[in-house]
Amino acid sequence: MTDLAILYEHPEWFRPLFAALDRRGVDHVALTPDGGWDPADRQPPAPLVFNRIAMSSFLRAGDGRGGEHPIFHAQALLDHWRRGGAGIVNGPEVLAIDSSKARQLSLIASLGLAIPRTRVVHRAADVPAAAEAIGFPLVVKANIGGSGAGIVRYDDLESVRAAVADATLPHSIDSVLLVQDFVPARGGTITRIETLDRRFLYALEVAGGGAFDLCPADACAVPGAPAIRMSAADPGATLRDAVEGIARAVDLDVGGVEVMVDDRDGVARFYDINALSNFVARPLEVLGWDPHDRLVDYLIERIGAP
Repeated sequence: MTDLAILYEHPEWFRPLFAALDRRGVDHVALTPDGGWDPADRQPPAPLVFNRIAMSSFLRAGDGRGGEHPIFHAQALLDHWRRGGAGIVNGPEVLAIDSSKARQLSLIASLGLAIPRTRVVHRAADVPAAAEAIGFPLVVKANIGGSGAGIVRYDDLESVRAAVADATLPHSIDSVLLVQDFVPARGGTITRIETLDRRFLYALEVAGGGAFDLCPADACAVPGAPAIRMSAADPGATLRDAVEGIARAVDLDVGGVEVMVDDRDGVARFYDINALSNFVARPLEVLGWDPHDRLVDYLIERIGAP
């Protein structure tokens, strides 16, 4: 049996990871969730499985509205492999949090951290009342998005009502929507703080020219989309401690948390937990080191753990 199995679906995002594993001589197999599996077969593919399923996978499935996405299928599969004795990096519980912005915000708020004002609904008919409670401008978000998908800004109640009437609200593959205050980010930037083994790894200041997709990796780039500018940042002890607390609460092995400073009151508002980090583009240029090397160190340590 190989030492490590990597469950992934995006054809480009993990080439740097596979290359880093090859450089270090780590025996591994790359698996996609396509095809079926036998719930009576107790044999996992490796002693350690690394979950790399992206929430944006529904954008690459079928008609683009998620008819063939692997998100919930992968949750069951990872749970099955763990029952067979495999260690799971970013296991099914992490994937469950990653696949619900509503659960993320509830967890963050439970830690005493600030979030944008939000109402969670499951019916389009409830969106106008939620919008009146939040005030304008606001955004309506898909509970399962990824890469900025399923986020629309509305500036008045009339446009919200029109979107409900015309069935043009954002769509979430689980039928859950978030109606959320549009937070003016100070300086037009957000901070993405990456963690590894529940500890601070690095932070980026990211500006996207008004776009909602602020993925900092090369493979996320969409032709014609606003350019994303990013630089290494020191978020300070308060934000580092807060993000490490979130990572511990989620049991997040590797992933990022996004936060922005509300320009109206200076409050840092946390709004996204991302268990799928493919790290920063041009890491040697931006950070001066490659985080894949530390990730591989962590995986080797997990492989060797009893």
